[in-house]
Amino acid sequence: YVSSARSVRMVIREDGPATEYEEIDRWEHGVGWIAHPDELMARASHAVEIDGDVWLIDPVDAPDVDDLFAEFGDVAGIVVLSDRHGRDADAFAARHDAPIYVPSFVEPEVESATIPFSGDLEETGFRLLRAVDVPGWREGALFDGETLVVADALGTVDYFLAGKERLGVHPMLRAFPPSALQNLRPERVFSGHGPGITADAADAFDYALSHARSNAPAAWLSGLRALF
Repeated sequence: YVSSARSVRMVIREDGPATEYEEIDRWEHGVGWIAHPDELMARASHAVEIDGDVWLIDPVDAPDVDDLFAEFGDVAGIVVLSDRHGRDADAFAARHDAPIYVPSFVEPEVESATIPFSGDLEETGFRLLRAVDVPGWREGALFDGETLVVADALGTVDYFLAGKERLGVHPMLRAFPPSALQNLRPERVFSGHGPGITADAADAFDYALSHARSNAPAAWLSGLRALF
């Protein structure tokens, strides 16, 4: 079941099984979804098609969600970009008999065996960027020259945003925006939190990074308002 869009998200995070999902970010080579449409965190998942194979990135499970991306092909692998994003990777790996890939510097909480990678993600055209590497928080990002996929470093939910931002740096990273993401010009940006940016994405991305520090106080206040 695909829900209609919500303007208000009532809970910070739903830890129980999802009962529905909301489709987001459909484009020629993939689609995204939010498995708990009412939660404030708006944990987003993505299925990316590459040469007839589907790669699931930071997926959260939901009833019948496999039907959403079945048109793009069979699942070749699941990618967990952050040590915080184990999510439902195990369930997808078991259901599709597919391996779980993780950046070599990331240790997510998953039970299945994982395949560490650095540099390129197999033959997908995506290269790995070290988005966040601090004690307690290690996170990769994927970029193929057009599509940028991040976990927590950037987002579009209310508590990430300030001022005119359509895309925002995570509140805890605003003082020191991820240097590995500097100087990219993505055509689309997909985040682990909130719908992606597909229109004028390069400008939104550049604005997010260049205004991360100056907009920090407003972003922190926005975050407090969203939570309380």
